[in-house]
Amino acid sequence: MSDKEIKSLEAIFEARIARDEKIEPKDWMPEKYRKTHIRQISQHAHSEIVGMLPEGNWISRAPSLRRKAALLAKVQDEAGHGLYLYAACETLGVSRDELYDQLHSGKAKYSSIFNYPTVTWADMGAIGWLVDGAAIINQVPLCNTSFGPYARAMVRVCKEESFHQRQGFEIMLKLCNGTPEQKEMAQDALNRWWWPSLMMLGPTDAESIHTEQSMKWKLKRKTNDELRQQFIDQTVPQADLLGITVPDPDLKWNEETGHYDFGEINWDEFWQVVKGHGPCNKKRMKDRVNAWENGAWVRDAAMAYAEKNEKRKLKEAI
Repeated sequence: MSDKEIKSLEAIFEARIARDEKIEPKDWMPEKYRKTHIRQISQHAHSEIVGMLPEGNWISRAPSLRRKAALLAKVQDEAGHGLYLYAACETLGVSRDELYDQLHSGKAKYSSIFNYPTVTWADMGAIGWLVDGAAIINQVPLCNTSFGPYARAMVRVCKEESFHQRQGFEIMLKLCNGTPEQKEMAQDALNRWWWPSLMMLGPTDAESIHTEQSMKWKLKRKTNDELRQQFIDQTVPQADLLGITVPDPDLKWNEETGHYDFGEINWDEFWQVVKGHGPCNKKRMKDRVNAWENGAWVRDAAMAYAEKNEKRKLKEAI
């Protein structure tokens, strides 16, 4: 293809983006657009799968049958989200095996938030309330992202994440209305999860190497800093309702801006976790790889059954 033809296709592509048209897998797209989507969608899928690990540990230890069932359903939802997103990513010409290999080898990243330990039951509430709350703020705009399969997958993901957020807030509310020890446990969980939740929305706009291009292609509709401010403005009143305190001495309402001012985030910690040196990075990857290897017999059995079924259908057709 000549340079002139490529420029013509790029002009058509950019015009479609400007008109808010959805780009579909068989449509022409710049190679950088395809690779950018593979990176972001796969990172999102990996985060859903790895995100099952800190919560799965609490299914058998939940304080009631109702809580066990709800947490089990949530973890199953997250597996489903990973499935939708891996399927959307595959439409861009990358195989599922490649995506898994990138995750297990450490080449691909996932959300930094899942490299922190879950030490009490209150963490299940804090994760639902804060982590899923931040995820919703980040993901709702993705329902209008420019790549069709990703946008359509996000509609169901966001509906389910919204339920997870309410479930987490309910856990926190029960604890805060319980005994002094239970409320203290809720406060402790907020103390440990507040700053990592702010970090999970990504580096500052000045430090983000992908934001500008992602905004141009309407992959993202809001910058990292805009999303972070929205999360803080939404969440602080909820903490006030619970009767617990956000662990930020610099947090205060700014009448002029109509937003909360907040303290400095420890970006050194963020980059350390992203680079694989967080509290649970090694454990998360070890558990994920073990789950993949130990589940090989299930995948082999499923493939054998599918092949047997296909042969049976061929015989019947003859």
